[in-house]
Amino acid sequence: MSATGEVAAGRPGRGRRVILWRHGQTSWNVERRFQGSTDVPLTEAGISQARRAARLLAGLKPDAIIASDLQRAAHTAAELATLAGLEVMHDEALRETYAGVWQGLTHEEIIARYGEEYAAWKRGEPVRRGGGELETEVADRAAPVVLRHAEKLPEDGTLVVVSHGGTIRTTIGRLLGLEPRHWESLGGLTNCCWSVLGEGARGWRLLEHNAGTLPEPVLGDDD
Repeated sequence: MSATGEVAAGRPGRGRRVILWRHGQTSWNVERRFQGSTDVPLTEAGISQARRAARLLAGLKPDAIIASDLQRAAHTAAELATLAGLEVMHDEALRETYAGVWQGLTHEEIIARYGEEYAAWKRGEPVRRGGGELETEVADRAAPVVLRHAEKLPEDGTLVVVSHGGTIRTTIGRLLGLEPRHWESLGGLTNCCWSVLGEGARGWRLLEHNAGTLPEPVLGDDD
């Protein structure tokens, strides 16, 4: 069954929540180098970001934490696990997009060497950046993992998923049932910020995107 089908087949209205949290800063983030599946560690600033965000997220009392096994995500997840008293379950399916020869290149170098490929990707065309994975293939591997762990949550339970910007965006797009060409409309996540999906009567919906503070309740006619 596809991830979209799994969402449709889920039990709506249980109030489950999924927090998709991007890892802290790395030196390659600062240099605007495409990391992909390269295992780059956090900077000192990234560690501080993870500790600050973990203190906020711990207040949401997560029931489970899953994370990419790349060290920048694993270290970020560990900060929350310590405060929440939980074990982190690591899964390589939550790694960032593999981007072949793009990995390690700066944004400027990618534009200079692979400008047409980059432009096609930005237009929403299916592109194997650097000869690597399609965005739909990333969603194919990551979204089912998130759904499987979300299904194990208790009523009104919270799952924290610690992953990477590209993987989080494709996973959100898949869980919301958006067409892949529209996934780019979900803006990128800042280091150590997160997005929140909540389970409603008609499936998953985006409650917060690129948040860095605790969410406030929605007050008004749209809730």
